[in-house]
Order: sequence, then structure tokens, then C-alpha cells
Amino acid sequence: MISNLSINTIRVLGIDAINKANSGHPGIVLGAAPMAYTLWTNHLNVNPHDPQWVNRDRFVLAAGHGSMLLYGLLHLSGFNVTIDDLKSFRQLGSKTPGHPEYGHTDGVDATTGPLGQGIPMAIGMAMAERYLATKYNKEDIKLFDHFTYALCGDGDLMEGVTNEAASLAGHLKLGKLIVLYDSNEISLDGETSQSFSEKTTKKYEAIGWHVQKVEDGTDVQAINQAINNAKNQLDKPSLIEVRTVIGYGAPNQGTNKVHGAPLGVEGGKAAKTHYEWNHEEFNVPQEVYRHFNDTVINRGTYKHEQFQKSLKQYEVKYPNEYLELMRSLNNKVGVDLADILPIYGPEKKDATRNYSYECLNKVANVIPNLIGGAADLTSSTKAIIKNADAFSPANYSGRNIYFGVREFAMASISNGIALHGGLRVFCSTFFVFSDYFKPAVRMAAIMKLPVIYILTHDSVAVGEDGPTHEPIEQLAMLRSIPNIQVLRPCDGNETAACYKLALETTNKPTVLVLTRQNLPTVTTANSGLVKKGGYIVSESKNTKMDGILIASGSEVSLAIAAQKQLEQENINTRVVSIVSMELFDANELDYKESVLPKNIRTRLSIEMGSSFGWHKYVGLDGNVMSIDTFGASGEGNAVIEKFGFTVNNVVKEFKELLK
Repeated sequence: MISNLSINTIRVLGIDAINKANSGHPGIVLGAAPMAYTLWTNHLNVNPHDPQWVNRDRFVLAAGHGSMLLYGLLHLSGFNVTIDDLKSFRQLGSKTPGHPEYGHTDGVDATTGPLGQGIPMAIGMAMAERYLATKYNKEDIKLFDHFTYALCGDGDLMEGVTNEAASLAGHLKLGKLIVLYDSNEISLDGETSQSFSEKTTKKYEAIGWHVQKVEDGTDVQAINQAINNAKNQLDKPSLIEVRTVIGYGAPNQGTNKVHGAPLGVEGGKAAKTHYEWNHEEFNVPQEVYRHFNDTVINRGTYKHEQFQKSLKQYEVKYPNEYLELMRSLNNKVGVDLADILPIYGPEKKDATRNYSYECLNKVANVIPNLIGGAADLTSSTKAIIKNADAFSPANYSGRNIYFGVREFAMASISNGIALHGGLRVFCSTFFVFSDYFKPAVRMAAIMKLPVIYILTHDSVAVGEDGPTHEPIEQLAMLRSIPNIQVLRPCDGNETAACYKLALETTNKPTVLVLTRQNLPTVTTANSGLVKKGGYIVSESKNTKMDGILIASGSEVSLAIAAQKQLEQENINTRVVSIVSMELFDANELDYKESVLPKNIRTRLSIEMGSSFGWHKYVGLDGNVMSIDTFGASGEGNAVIEKFGFTVNNVVKEFKELLK
């Protein structure tokens, strides 16, 4: 039968590539091949000639260690993954890295590997599909109607973030989300019974999922029927548990020995004998290529052509909606945000979280597909679009997402929304709780996703809530992640400029770090300079400078106040606002020299957080005012004073440097 031959082709390509690399995870490839084959040949609508087609079905290999399963399917389905690419599996610079990488390998819909994040990203994709379908589909033309599929293992379901996200998916009744669960009861350390005895199907039923079980993971007809049943269950997400044997056909099948190690020459031969495989290494029978062409490629090409026809009709009948959609799909704002965002005068004094609320709502008026929400902290972080509905089963076009107390799931789901395309997404919580979702921020940075994280209550000024809620090391942590811009504005004008920068950025995530306490307005509209990450916010009154005060966020106004007091003692300083270390460091040397001249060696940095990272700006002759202990509980101003962030203490610290 062509199905058996095709399934065994997928398995053998996995064996050969992993053996050649002498590295990889063959167990899931051999065990899950039948369910993956059934999904791809009978159901999945994708087009290898347009891998980013917006209405394609999404496929997330949540168990990303099984990457050769996906690479084999992509090769057979006509994507730009060649036999030579399979032979280069896990080699430096190849298209087939150890775990799937979005934007690197043709046809990969999400970077996966860290277990747990795949299903939340798939949930985000399913949410995006529901939003776009509800907003843009018409009675006579339906542009969005695709499914989102994920394939996971036992490990994914053990991770807490999967449970957070699955709970929300059940609540939202995301019926076009289907998860295939490769249930083999084996993890890296051995049998899952050592640590995992949940009744998974019962649990998922309890949180609102449609659940099925296929007892024989090699029964493609039963798997196919289960997928059909799931596709007809449009008011619940679906979990299909498929009982499999890890490493099916290999000498150590059914054990952890086939999870993460090559089968080797003899093991590979034994497995191929079990499959009755009589072809050379990396050899694909022509009838298998034809079969995938007749199923995956032909079906996807036809669906793609139908979509293109519908899109042309839509352009004629609904031109305004079409133009709006095209701008969103191409990440185009459509207006100059400088004309939209507010400018604040010197009399204005407010918290940057409140400025953020004003800016968010200004841009939401001109970016109709900007959506997002908070992890049950909307009233505190102000991350809400006013006069907009909640995203819910009653209205999937609602722009405010209530994530609940699920920080990690919130960030991972936001990644999925961004991956889908057509939407700009923000999410929000207290800055200190960025610890809960840092792995998802890292994944966004790896995938170059322009997710916006609105993080408030940014320092010990939180006060009475004490050290558990007062961020210390979080700025250093987030700044250390590659390909991310961490922006800490000092007032409303910098906040507005940060919004402009965030929304014009399309290749990396942005973190907005905001205050709860009120701050004076100390800048004018400085969008061009904020883009540089650091700039002179208050120049020395004398051309002969005695030193430089360097600060970020709420400490900029403190530095300016100290500058004025120092002037009364004929000590002349420049104040530099470092809105973003990453952006400032990326400038040309000439610009950095103009802001922080090498000959001015008396420098003091001021930030209510970890000192880590500031020494590169102050040098050996400078000093860092920071907090390298945890915070304290008390009235906010009292806590700030306890840690020395007062004008008098800044003046004292600077004068010490002059001795």
C-alpha cells in the first residue's frame, strides 16, 4: 500500500539523517510517522510554492526534538528542503537544524524545541484565525477558514505553560485547533509513570476540550476518522490521543533508549528489515513523491488558487477592508505615528504607565488590528483599548484579550498571534513578573517577532508590596537577550517616542518598562533621538564639563534635579538619557562619542536596579548608583530614599568622584 510505503519513507529518512549526523531523536519519528502522514496527506492545506500563504493550515511540531519528522514531510511535500538538506541535518549552516526554526527553514511555522511552548503558540495562531475570520469574512466571501494543528508528546503536556494555555483555549472554545498527542508513555529518563500519572483525556475534557483516543498509532484509518471528527467539532478545541510505540520497529522500541540517540548502523538495518525496506540510504521511491504530489501539493495548490480568486473578488467588493487587511498583513502602519501620538508640555506630570495608556489608544485608532491584553492586571498596567470589546466566543473580533493569571501562556500565545500574521499584538503584566515569561520573550527574539511587552511597576517605588514585587535584576536580564529592544522612558514624550519605535519595528520584540509613580516632563518630542537609544537630555551650562550623569526612566528627572543643584556649586554636568542600551550600543562610534566623550571620565550612572551592565558606560573612573540587593516594603518615597535615590545623595556621589 502507498500509505505504508510513504510512512516507512518518512521513518527511514529520519533514521538515515540522524545516523549520518550521529545526533538526533529517532523515537518520535518512527512512532509518530503514521499520524503525521495521515494529517499531511489527507487534511493539511499548505502550498510549497507560497509557504507564507495567510490562509494555509498551520502545523506546529510542539515536540521540536522530532525535527526530522517535519523535515521529511517538508521534503516530500515539495518545500525547499532537498535530499542534500536532509543529509546536512544538524550541521552548521544547514537548512535542517536540530530543532525547527521559523524563518530559517521553508515551511516551518514556529520555532520549537523548548517543550511546552508549541501548543500555546498554536493557540495564538488559532486565536488570530478566529479574529481575522470574524472581522473580514463576508457572507459571500470567506477569506479565513483554516485549521491550526499541533503534534505534541508527553513532555509537552507535563509543562505548566501548556496547561495554562490549554485552559484558556478551552474557555475560548477554539474549535479550529486540533492537537495530536503522541502518547507513548516514554520520556528521556524512562517510563513516564515515574513522574506522570494524570488522566490526560479526563483533564482536557474538564477544561473544555473535545477528546478522542486512538488505541493503535499505526491505524491510519482510525487516525483519519478522529481528525475528521475533530474538524466537525467547531465549538471546542480538540485533543486526539494516539497510542504509539516510541522507536517503532527499532531494536529498542518502546524504551527511552530510542528517544534521543541515533539507532546506529545495525539498529538502522534492523528497523529497515522490520519495515521491509529495500532501498538505498536517502532514497525516496518515485511513487511516494507522486503520492505526496497528488495529495498534499495538488490539494494545497487548489486551495491556494481558490483563495486568490476570493481575494480578488474581495478587493473589488470590499475595497476599504481589503486595503486595511493588506496593510496589516504587510506590517504597515499607514500613517506617520508622529502625527498621532501626543506631545506633553512641561506642566504635565504623570506615571509612564498612564502615558502608555494614552499612546496605546491613540495608535489603536489608526492600527485597527492591534490587539492584546494583560495577565489579569489591566486595571494596573493600563494595557487596554478603550471602547473595544473583549476577545471571547461571543465576539472573536474583540481587541482586548483577558489572559487571566497566566503570564507564560500569555507571552507564548502572543508569539503565536504574531507568527500567524495580520495582527500586531501586545501583552502586559508587572515588570517583576517578566521572570514568569522570559523563555517566551527569548523565543520571540529568536523568531524576530515584533511582540510588544508592556511592563509596569518598574522599580522599588512600588513600595508597600515589598521585595517580591520590586524588580531589581529584571532590566539586566531582559537587556541581556539578543535581538530585543528594552525601552525605559523617562516621561510622556519619551513614552510616545517609544511607541512609535515599537510599532515601526518589525524584526524584534520590544519591552516597554514603565512606572507606577508620577514623573515630571523633562523632554520635548524626541522620537528621532529616542530611536538612537541614548541622547543628551540636558546639556551642561558650561562648555567645560566636569562630568556626566547617565540615567534611564524615572531616574532621568532625578539626574536633572541633581544637575541643577550641582550648578549652584559651579559644577557643570551633562545629563544623558539611556532609553535603550541595545539601541545606543548599536550606534556609530562618532555618535556615541558625541554623547559620552572619552575625555570626560567622571561619570555617574543612576538606575534603581541591578548595576549589571552600567559599568561599560561609566568606565574605571566612574561609579554606578544601583540596587544590588532585594527591595523593601514601605511607602514608595521612603523606600526610594532608603536606597539613596535622592537629589542630595546623587550630588554627594558625584562630588566624591571629583575628589
